Amino acid sequence: MALTTGVEAPSTAIAQLGQRVDAHRRRFGRGTLALLLVLVIVGGLTLALTALAVKLHTGLPGTDSTQIADIAHAAAGPGWLYSAFQLTSSLLLLAAASFSFQAGPGLLKTLAGTDERPGVRPTVLGRTNKHHTPYWSVAVFLADSALIIVAAGGQEQGLVLFYAVSVFVSFLVGLLAMTRFARTERKPLLAAVNGIVAAAAAFTLLVNLLRGRPILSLVATLAIGGGLYIRWTRAGRPSGIEDVEAQAEAG
Repeated sequence: MALTTGVEAPSTAIAQLGQRVDAHRRRFGRGTLALLLVLVIVGGLTLALTALAVKLHTGLPGTDSTQIADIAHAAAGPGWLYSAFQLTSSLLLLAAASFSFQAGPGLLKTLAGTDERPGVRPTVLGRTNKHHTPYWSVAVFLADSALIIVAAGGQEQGLVLFYAVSVFVSFLVGLLAMTRFARTERKPLLAAVNGIVAAAAAFTLLVNLLRGRPILSLVATLAIGGGLYIRWTRAGRPSGIEDVEAQAEAG
């Protein structure tokens, strides 16, 4: 279900397959995206929801609702069917959130490195149990998430504005890196596609920043990135992070 939130989740998850070589990871990733037709799912859902919103005249959602909830209420009424829709929507969001709670601690574990090859974070964050779960990283990530939710007063729509900035900053940096890589590999078509998408991500990021308060999210993102860069430099600029991840997964 988390795949319906976009191509970023499965694409990023491919890097977690440390037991497989690059060729197998590429084959698995392409097969997954092609089999589940993520682009068709996301595009179809977006267009269908837009058409329903126009047809049912739902308008903009209120502060205590969402567009999808308003569409479901207008289509099904306040009965059991609407309640069932809300339940399944919650399960979908829970499935999408589970990916973040996998990727977040995994990132902390990778940055921590191992006792033999320390990284830029305390090595205690890299300790895992028999299921390869970095339990201290999970605890830190859970505490950070709880703190953010409490600070926002549980207003998830307000958190979305800040979350969108950090996400699109990541998208933009990644797309610019892929554009440069495609140019280095002398693949002009791929470079052009990545460049166009990077421009779209930059535009979306700019629109979010014009709201004012989300600028704080950009400042926090730059501060965290700068802090990690400083620690990486002081640690002697260690390399081979992808090898550490593969060894941890295989062990």
